[in-house]
Amino acid sequence: MKYTEEMILHSQSGYCMPFQAPQGKDVELSLGYGEQTHPTTGEKFFHHGIDFDVRCHALAAVADGIVSSVGNDPVHGICQTIRYSMYEVTYGHLANVFAQFGQRVKAGQTVALSGDMLHVGVRFKDEELDPLEFLTMLYGNIRALQEAGGGGAGGFYDMETGLETDYEQDRQEIEALMLRFLPHYMEDLQRGTYTLPEHTEQSLRHIFTLGAVKEYFYEKMPSMANPLGLGRKAMPLVCKVQNLLIADFLNYLALQHEVYLSTMNGAVKKNFMTKP
Repeated sequence: MKYTEEMILHSQSGYCMPFQAPQGKDVELSLGYGEQTHPTTGEKFFHHGIDFDVRCHALAAVADGIVSSVGNDPVHGICQTIRYSMYEVTYGHLANVFAQFGQRVKAGQTVALSGDMLHVGVRFKDEELDPLEFLTMLYGNIRALQEAGGGGAGGFYDMETGLETDYEQDRQEIEALMLRFLPHYMEDLQRGTYTLPEHTEQSLRHIFTLGAVKEYFYEKMPSMANPLGLGRKAMPLVCKVQNLLIADFLNYLALQHEVYLSTMNGAVKKNFMTKP
């Protein structure tokens, strides 16, 4: 499947994972998506979803949605399908269903109870996809909302890959400055009281043009935390963008607030002060 921007799921009630693992325990994925080997017969088969080793777990709606189907499947037993925008998520092997056909649901609302196990299937625009990719996108949305509401600095975008910028030695100080000044920075950009230097804007345009040419965008399913679907292939691009944006933020602090990093020497400060 080719990933696109429209695959980002939007939900006014927020987002939720299908279930919570019991405290102190890990939930095991008992069967993955795609071609599998039967543990007893050794026969190859294609699994159209993923299975979790969960017993009698309360299952939640993952976003704003509407129950599009409730039924009994010969393979997956009692099933429930909920439509979330262009996605359809099916829970199978259920012991009970609490949200019936046509009912609207919100993120976190209990909609069903798993039986001895849980099967999850996902379709986008009626095309099947690996549910783990969908769950990864969900987690990205949850993380983005938590950071937005929890006062996260949101400056160093590490993509969980250990990406480092040119400012690692000052990381803690920069993040503290972002907590204090980032809202002012964004507001001044919107009002036009501070504008990006021309060379910074040109560099960003060049980087994103290069990223499009090399097909760095939508390597992975996009989420609110990663709206361009950037993967490992795009790491050099991400690092360059990070360095440019952090440098511009520091430029803004110097010009608009006369605030500098404690590690900046007099020559660096003087260079900022002579800029138009």
